[in-house]
This record gives sequence, C-alpha cells and structure tokens, in this order.
Amino acid sequence: MLTKEEKTYSLKLARKTLQNYFSGKTEKIVPPKEYKNLWEKRGVFVTLLKEDNLRGCIGVLEPLYPLYEGIQKMALSSAFEDPRFTPLTPKELPLIEIEISVLSPLKPGTVEEVEVGKHGVYLVKGYHRGVLLPQVPVEYGWDKKTFLEHVCLKAGLPPECYKDPNTKIYLFTAEVFKESEYI
Repeated sequence: MLTKEEKTYSLKLARKTLQNYFSGKTEKIVPPKEYKNLWEKRGVFVTLLKEDNLRGCIGVLEPLYPLYEGIQKMALSSAFEDPRFTPLTPKELPLIEIEISVLSPLKPGTVEEVEVGKHGVYLVKGYHRGVLLPQVPVEYGWDKKTFLEHVCLKAGLPPECYKDPNTKIYLFTAEVFKESEYI
C-alpha cells in the first residue's frame, strides 16, 4: 500500500511529466528515497480524464519499471500514444484529471473467481489480449457477465470468448487514486 504522501507525490509526478514535455524538458524525475514504495517495480496504468470522460489510458501489467519511472512513461504514453485518441494538446492539460492504478502481480484465475470492483481482468486467447481495470465495471454499472464480455470485446474477440477453455484469465487488484482525492 502506498502512503498518502506517496500517492500525492505520484499524481504530481505524472502532471509534472506532462508539463515538462510541453515545455521541452526531458529530465527524468527521481523521488526521494524515503518514498520506498515508488522504488519498487510494479505494474501501473495512468488514466487521463477530461470532464469525467476518458481521454487516454495506457499501462503495463508486468512490474517492468520502478513505480516512479512507470508513472512517467505511462503518463506520456496515455497523453500521446493511446490509439483511441488524438495526442493531448497543451491547451487541454489544465482540463485533465490524472488517475493512477498501481497493480498487484497477475495471477491465473477463473471466471468464478472474478469479483466485480475488486479484480481487474487480463484475458489472453491466442494472439488476442484484452485488459480492463477493476474500476471500469463499477463506473459503468456492469455485472460480472457484462464485464467479462467487454474484456473479450477489448481483445477483439466475440463477447462470450471467456467461456472457451482455451482462453486464459489472469486477475489482479489495483490501488486506484486520482487528483481530485489527493491534490
């Protein structure tokens, strides 16, 4: 679990990364050593919301980077590389709210184990992959079946692909926090 100070720092770090990008600064920001959790390698997603609507969301499921580094990389990816959206403009930045989801390690799971609001789902079938964070079904009021159908659709598969024995399901939890709660 991240401390309140680490969450606040993380959100400010994501925003500062985007501000630096727009002002041409490329330095990587390194947190103080006392923020121990930010030095751990963790999976992380950064979500950008504009007027409560999705404006970008990119992340890594695997713990490839120290958290502070992942936050910076995913903030930039969410702003400029999410294929669903045009790149963020400097004019939009003040209208953006940043949300960070720090992930637990992935674990193999079953349809029966999925708990809406607790688990995120990473679904794999052949070359197809889809992931939805734990907060998504809650935000849309989905039940478990609808949640799983949407993960299938996100993977580019038919909505009931989760029933196929060749489909692998991985579960994770997330510590989710956003600027309106901490800054």
